[in-house]
Parts: sequence; structure tokens; C-alpha cells
Amino acid sequence: MGYFLYHSIGTFPGKEAAVNAALADFTARWCASDDGQWPDAMTRRGRFIESWSRLIDAPPATLTLAESVTAALYTLMRGIPEARLAGGEVLIAADCFPSLHFLLAELGQRIGFTLKTVQPTGGRAYVTDDDMVAAWGRDVRLALLTWVTSTASHRCDLDRLIGHGRAMGSLVGVDITQGVGIRPYAAAADFTVGSSLKWLAGVSGAGVLQVMPGLLAECSPEFRGWWSQSNPFSWDLGAFAFAPDARRFDNGTPNVLPAVASQPGLDHVLATGIEALAAQNAARVDQLLDGLRGQGFAIVSPTDAAMRGGSVMVTVPGQGLVDRLRARGLHADMRGTVLRLSPGSITSADDCAALLDALRC
Repeated sequence: MGYFLYHSIGTFPGKEAAVNAALADFTARWCASDDGQWPDAMTRRGRFIESWSRLIDAPPATLTLAESVTAALYTLMRGIPEARLAGGEVLIAADCFPSLHFLLAELGQRIGFTLKTVQPTGGRAYVTDDDMVAAWGRDVRLALLTWVTSTASHRCDLDRLIGHGRAMGSLVGVDITQGVGIRPYAAAADFTVGSSLKWLAGVSGAGVLQVMPGLLAECSPEFRGWWSQSNPFSWDLGAFAFAPDARRFDNGTPNVLPAVASQPGLDHVLATGIEALAAQNAARVDQLLDGLRGQGFAIVSPTDAAMRGGSVMVTVPGQGLVDRLRARGLHADMRGTVLRLSPGSITSADDCAALLDALRC
């Protein structure tokens, strides 16, 4: 079975057994007839947060869970003082994940900022760093960068763009969903949002929000609850006080199950190492690129590996290709006319050869 869907869900050797074991262990503790459920659950949640913090080199106590990347961004945006955004611009690339654009478009109406969407130039399928810089002036109060795009696997130069943002006086956030787990990332922007799916091979519901201490201290999230308090066990209705760390972005009773089910994927990535995973991925991507070029396919991903994530994406004609590939035991997907191919730790050279052979038919 040829698996090319690391841009979607992701997997790793032994995933089913590892996730089953993690969930069974959690179930045994949760269903015990004692009072140890919540201490155990919070320990597991803490391990998940620690693993993610290691993965992106986040400062201590700056990262927490969110239901999704969109929920993480909403929580952050509704925590930033509105005066920092109202009357200015929020910048985003047109090849962002659409959900984030949908959210920011509505928040712009409510908060009073203008959402400025940067379009690609030069006939490219992605927005370049030059496109972003050209659109990024001093009126930009906040910029949300897509580290690796989901439709072209374009990887932006974070050092350059974050540096430009600093010079413009902008807050800068990064959506790392399509790159984390296959490329090294060290938290440097004001905030980071991400998912445990894709290269991390987790489950839905295990998003994360990481906020640097300077911005974190300014935030008073609108979406709050007992768990965002400094003392979550305070029932004094007139004495609410935010936790001093990232827990202020929490709200009601924590949902720990997605973290439990996603921990095996994090463990696999941390144990294997980004460098080893990236090297294996690069070999498979080069194999695919050579074959696809030889067959005359139009490559929409950047040709320079330094500007690319872990995927290669091509324009293909006709309909029903995904079904034909599936019939051969090859699993990929399409967005419009773009075939998305993301080889990972279970994708072999033989799988790539079989996919290239199938595309000749």
C-alpha cells in the first residue's frame, strides 16, 4: 500500500497498535473506581504539552491545547487588546488554509481591522516572500504566515519575514501545520498555531497555541472558563484572575482524549528525529520529481528544495485519478486539478515507482 497523505492525516510504522495501547491505558485509569482519573489525565496532558514544546523549542509555560488551528487563532485574536488591531491591517497570504481566512474576515468586521490578502504573482501557484514583503507596510498590525502551504508545499523564509515584521512594528504569527514534524521549527514569532495531524500522525482535536511571554502577558482571552484561572478551583465568582502562563488561553474542562491519542505520533517523531525523517522524505520527493518531470507534468511546488516543505504537487488533467490510484493501493488526494503527494516514513521507493507507473496509464 503506497501512502502519500502526510499532508492530510499521516501515519507511522505500528501506528494502530501504538494508538490502541495509549487509549487502552487511558481507559483503564479513567474507568477505575477511585479518585485518580483527573490527576492521571492531567499528567498525560502535561506530557503532550511538554512533547510539543520540545518539538518547536518553545519557552516553558507558553503552549497549550486547542480543538483546532482555527480555534487556536480565534482564542489568540480575541485575547489581544482590540486597540492593537483596530484601524490597521491584518496581513495574510491567499494560499493560507481557508478556515483561517474565513475567521479573520469576520473578526475584521467585529474588531475594526482591514484584512489584506496577498495574491501570488508571476503565474505561480503560491505567494512568495517577495510578494509578502511588498504588501507589508507599517499599517500592518498583525501578519499571519503560512510556513508551508497545503496546495503547493511552498515554504516561506521565516527568518526574513519575521525580521521584516519586527521592522514594521507588526505582531507576527505562524501556522506551522503543514511543516511541523518534517522540517525543524524553533518558535520565534509572537505566536504559533499548529495541529497534531499530518507529519505528526496524530488525531483531530489536538491543536496547539503557543504565545511568547511578552504578548501572552497582554492577552485577556474572551473565551475563558474555570481552567483559565490562576486557581482553577476557585469558585469565587467575583475574583476571576487569569493564569500567568499559557493556561489563560484554556477555558472549560480540558479535553484530554485527543492529546492521549496523538502522543504516539509525537513520540515517533521525537524518537526518530526530524533530520532522519527529512532525509528519507527528501529522497522520495526527489524520486517523484524526477519521474513527474520525465512524464511532462506541470510541477506547482517550488523547484528549490529550500523553498519547499515535504510534499510535491502537480497539475493533472482529467477526472477520477484518485479513484484509479486507490484501486492500485496508492493513496493520494487532489485539490481542484492539483495532485498532492506527500511521502513519509512508511512510503518506500517501490511505492513511488508504482505511483509513477500508475500515472503513465
